[in-house]
Amino acid sequence: MSRVLADLPYARRLASFDGDLEPDQEYDNLHLDGREFDEPDCRGTRFVESALTELTVLRGSFRFGRFTDAWLRGVRLVGTNLGQSDWQDTELIDSAWSGVEIVSAGMRRIRFESCKFESVNFRDCTLRDIEFVDCVLRDVDFAEATLRGLTFAGSTLTRLALDRARLQDVDLRGARSIDVASGMDALRGATINHTQLLDLAPAFAHAAGVVVRDD
Repeated sequence: MSRVLADLPYARRLASFDGDLEPDQEYDNLHLDGREFDEPDCRGTRFVESALTELTVLRGSFRFGRFTDAWLRGVRLVGTNLGQSDWQDTELIDSAWSGVEIVSAGMRRIRFESCKFESVNFRDCTLRDIEFVDCVLRDVDFAEATLRGLTFAGSTLTRLALDRARLQDVDLRGARSIDVASGMDALRGATINHTQLLDLAPAFAHAAGVVVRDD
């Protein structure tokens, strides 16, 4: 994955864009930089081999949108709807999502690095081959989601909701800490290390209805 814009395989083809984003448009080889959008309607918008850098989106809608071979750095999404969007072969770096709805979306071969997720709703999403590297996930809802091939190297997971989630080949061993608020039974499809097992033992016991007393 590329750490700087110039390393992108399509960097030379990128054209700066300073217009308004519109719904149901395809933006190919676009570079959108240093902009702030308030309540943009980008439903059905598609970004292909494009770079989005240092953006802020407030209360926007990218429902049914698509991000393919895109590169996002320093992108801040607040109260934005990404429901039923599709993401493939995309990298997000130093970005922050707060109060984002991304219900029933699909993601495949995505890398999140040094990103923060606060109260993000991934309900009913399908996530495959996703890397969370040095990320913070707080109050994130994965209820009823399908999670396959996820890793969390160096990441902190706090108050996750996993109710009725379906996990397969989810590797949590690299996470700095794990705190599951609900849906402990969904962890049957995950791999953890011995230290994490000890940290999660009280939550496992509570989920199983086991009372632990030392007196």
